[in-house]
Amino acid sequence: MIYTTRYASPLGDILLAARANALVGLWFDGQRYFAAGLSPAPVRRDDLPLFDDVRAFLDAYFLGKNPSPHRIPTDPTGTPFQKRVWAALRDIPHGQTTTYGAIAARIGAHPRAVGAAVGRNPISIIIPCHRVVGVRGAITGYAGGVNRKEKLLALEQDGFWP
Repeated sequence: MIYTTRYASPLGDILLAARANALVGLWFDGQRYFAAGLSPAPVRRDDLPLFDDVRAFLDAYFLGKNPSPHRIPTDPTGTPFQKRVWAALRDIPHGQTTTYGAIAARIGAHPRAVGAAVGRNPISIIIPCHRVVGVRGAITGYAGGVNRKEKLLALEQDGFWP
């Protein structure tokens, strides 16, 4: 069974999706691939204890703090390759960025394949795909919108909203 709830963030509403013990989705409204893979139809449930943990994480994060994403159990649905890329994303430290090419070199893949997997990440922020940039630090695509990516990076670097 998949459960959902909503979270009102400073960058727009977010849909959270989880099984009883692991987060499976975190999407900004209007994000590319929004709610991808949520079948059968999820059930709205605001009182799931895991959602309380995710809300506390997001509250701290959006206040400019550095909560540990490793406290949140995740179970994203994807191919084995996508899961390797998403695992690499979790190793990018708060306030830092890396490139698609660097991830590709680390896991032995092509940068475009890495880019495709990054773009399909179903758990934004907690699996920090916004920390991946193009060559020479270029702010490139983000399924939640480049404007949001810029604001998330600025928040992490400065601890407050730009």
